[in-house]
Amino acid sequence: MTIDTNGGMDTKVAAALGSGPRPQPASAVSSSLTFGWRALLKIKHVPEQLFDVTMFPIMFTLMFTFIFGGAIAGSPKEYLPYLAPGILVQTVVMITMYTAMTINNDIEKGVFDRIRSLPVWRPSLLVGSLLGDTLRYTMASSIIIVVTLLLGYRPAGGVSGVVAAIALLLVFCFSVSWIWTLLGFKLRTPNAVMGVSMMVLFPLTFLSNVFVAPSTMPDVLESVVKVNPVTVLVDAARSLMDGTPDGGAIVTVLIMSGVLVAVFGPLTMRVFANKT
Repeated sequence: MTIDTNGGMDTKVAAALGSGPRPQPASAVSSSLTFGWRALLKIKHVPEQLFDVTMFPIMFTLMFTFIFGGAIAGSPKEYLPYLAPGILVQTVVMITMYTAMTINNDIEKGVFDRIRSLPVWRPSLLVGSLLGDTLRYTMASSIIIVVTLLLGYRPAGGVSGVVAAIALLLVFCFSVSWIWTLLGFKLRTPNAVMGVSMMVLFPLTFLSNVFVAPSTMPDVLESVVKVNPVTVLVDAARSLMDGTPDGGAIVTVLIMSGVLVAVFGPLTMRVFANKT
């Protein structure tokens, strides 16, 4: 291109770019919702991703109900009121690890670097991804409730108790997802993410009161189970679904969720900002 003394280059550049007004940059809310929509579109194009929020909840619910129900409570029907809140918490908490795998996959494929170059609010990529994952958690929760209702479970807390329990679970899982997001940035491969996540989640969910009451365990194990965050979450969800809200457990879950976001949110954003 030839540059003349009369600003010919400026004129040609302006013509190439267009003379219309410059569009306003997307707001933080708009860009976050857009990335949340992107997370849902990924499910549309790869529907196998829904396997973990559809088949796993059904499989876990049926398996634990009919395998443990007779041995623990005398029959699956008698066991359901205790198991339903626990299996709800266990399944959805286990699904949170896919947040890290999604981020790690984007990094490995180079999508992450292209997205970071966009002129949008920087945290919107992470917030949007977490919002998309929250919908997955809601879907898994709904499936578990439907399956347990079909098996004969009738929550004493009614619809309001079930909705409150699911809402509390979503708040906790959203906060835990920040940990897995940080993990997705730090580990090198999706397989490594899966291995580390399972190593953490299996003890947390099985060494809890999901399946049996802590009072039936040896004293040392009972002490460990009682301080497990998953146990507190199950106590809160179970009390809401039973129609006898445990204010102490509910407040503790909300405090834990706030602390997790306050600690791991900034750490994740720092790693995100320095990621190359």
